[in-house]
Amino acid sequence: MTETVSENSEVTVLLVDDNPQNLKVLYETLKDKGYRLLIANEGEKALDLAHRHHPEVILLDIMMPEMDGYEVCERLKADPQTADCAVVFLSALDDLQAKVKGFSLGGADYISKPFQSQEVIARVKTHAQVIRLERELQARNRELQGDQARILNSISEGIYGLDENGIIEFANPAAGMIMGCPVEDLIGKSFFDLHFSTASDSEDNLPVMATCRQGVAENQRDIRMLRADGSGFPAEYRSTPKLDDEELHGAVVVFRDITTELENEQALEDARAMVQEQRDQLAHTSRLSTMGEMAAGFAHEVNQPLTAITNYARVAKRMMGKEQPDLGLLQETLDKVEAQSHRASEIIRRIRRFMKKPATGKEILSVPGLLEDTRQFAEVDMRNNEGGIEVQVEDSLPDVLADPIQVQQVALNLIRNALEATRSAGAATPVEVSARRCGDHCVRVQVRDHGIGVAEEAEEKLFHPFHTTKDEGMGIGLATCRSLIQAQGGEIGYERPEDGGACFWFTLPVSGAEVEVCAPEE
Repeated sequence: MTETVSENSEVTVLLVDDNPQNLKVLYETLKDKGYRLLIANEGEKALDLAHRHHPEVILLDIMMPEMDGYEVCERLKADPQTADCAVVFLSALDDLQAKVKGFSLGGADYISKPFQSQEVIARVKTHAQVIRLERELQARNRELQGDQARILNSISEGIYGLDENGIIEFANPAAGMIMGCPVEDLIGKSFFDLHFSTASDSEDNLPVMATCRQGVAENQRDIRMLRADGSGFPAEYRSTPKLDDEELHGAVVVFRDITTELENEQALEDARAMVQEQRDQLAHTSRLSTMGEMAAGFAHEVNQPLTAITNYARVAKRMMGKEQPDLGLLQETLDKVEAQSHRASEIIRRIRRFMKKPATGKEILSVPGLLEDTRQFAEVDMRNNEGGIEVQVEDSLPDVLADPIQVQQVALNLIRNALEATRSAGAATPVEVSARRCGDHCVRVQVRDHGIGVAEEAEEKLFHPFHTTKDEGMGIGLATCRSLIQAQGGEIGYERPEDGGACFWFTLPVSGAEVEVCAPEE
């Protein structure tokens, strides 16, 4: 007989029987059910049609000449292209042994002759749906496996699949590239012998061993792994246990060569060190510049105690020239000489401390003491600008962690600018210097003046290098201040007071606060 094809080809059913009458009954039973029907009257024809069309269901007669249904089923299941077909045996034999043999050969069901139409329809429908779903699932699995393979092949990190003994069962192409050998050469090798054969650690302490044996995930960076040729490289790896119903079956290891990354990190660290050195040099240059501007005032301040010492020394000499000197008055005069010498010494000490390059780095500082020291240092500017400074510090203010010289340089710069702005505006209100807690991790220091203020168009560029609002300014003061405060882990900024003037602020991290940047409150 020739094959017959229905108009609906969604599901294919192959009918196999050497009896034309049986084939006709099966065909008439299924022809209006929407199946694509194929017909064969002997075994070889059935195998050929099954191989070419891959039917979902095969209704297969057992008792056929030359090749019976058992042999046809056995050959169908041996062929990968037809192995998934649902074979439903047809036979007048209704004994148990016949059914058992059919199932043992891969049969899916059994229908006894004479056929019952509803039974044939129901069983074909059921097996067709099952096979259709299985094929769709297999196709989806193949698609997922293809996607997985493409993903694994595109990943630049090496990936291993290890069994519980550390034997490599899977390796992606990146692993082969890192190792410098074909992936096939890695399969079956011991991960530990391959990568850590020269390690001095005991076997139990080798990387990934705890993951394979105990199911403990690991993550290490900058460990030394070996390539296939025995050369070493610094690596980072992550290992995750392979679990199936809580049973450990090995580990998945993701690793990468970090040679270039470490070189870049070292280069970045060297660059940071160079930037810090240049920042320190710029800050020192700025302090020297400030001292040059304040030199005349300091000369006058130091000259006062020196003049007093000279005068007191002359008085002491005259008293000692008398026949009966007043020893009490002489002692008092010499005490004044000593006091004035201490005053001059303290002025010089402050100047030297301000001018020196910081050597100790960050320290735990008392903010009130730091601001008072800065206020005394600005006394020359107060006299030159005929102004004043008021310091207000919040009670129980915590200590901060910062470089005292650099913070004092910033505070002094802001105070001097405020004094100059106040004088330019002809105001008599003193400059207000305050400090308060700002959140849990910061202390905020604020310098407020009642001067002419800052033009709106200049606000955004205040802290830009070489931008200045002064006629003779160089524009490095506020830029240097920002650099110094950021080096402390703080921030610096400007606010426009509603009643005029200017308000500059900066923050410093509280001692012991684990923060990288001390940002102000919103």
